[in-house]
Amino acid sequence: MPNQRNQNTLASLKSALEGVETFYVVDYQGLTAGQLGTLRRQIVDQGGQLIVAKNTLIHLALGEHGDFSSELKGPSAIVLATKDPAAVAKALTEAAKTNDKGIPALKGGYLEGKKVGLDVVTRIASLGTKDQLYAELVGVLGAHQSNFVGILEAYKTKLEESAA
Repeated sequence: MPNQRNQNTLASLKSALEGVETFYVVDYQGLTAGQLGTLRRQIVDQGGQLIVAKNTLIHLALGEHGDFSSELKGPSAIVLATKDPAAVAKALTEAAKTNDKGIPALKGGYLEGKKVGLDVVTRIASLGTKDQLYAELVGVLGAHQSNFVGILEAYKTKLEESAA
């Protein structure tokens, strides 16, 4: 029979996963307590949450999200991305660059309702934040509109000159 502590942890994990569309599975082994605390703060600053638990409990909690048994080898943690998936992934990869072991090491993830592999998570981490991507989109759309207005103005001037 499972002990009460594990039951409470499992209930807490399931509760934390409710409504979350994106999370990452990472290996955190080798981080000191201080480094882990710093990583937690960086993730929270980006709208995420780092949860460390036993792999068996994580596996049970992730049951409805797919089979993550291959990712749950060795010490694992889940990093929930509640606001900006790219910013959280970027925080993880930036933290990995600060030590020679490359920890935390991404193992896989779940992005907006679909299980994704390490390659997808790595590409997401290379993107800018949502705000940066929105700003780029607005800039591109604004440039096209500006060009279109310039063409209309030139055409208007040409029509006025030919009418005169």
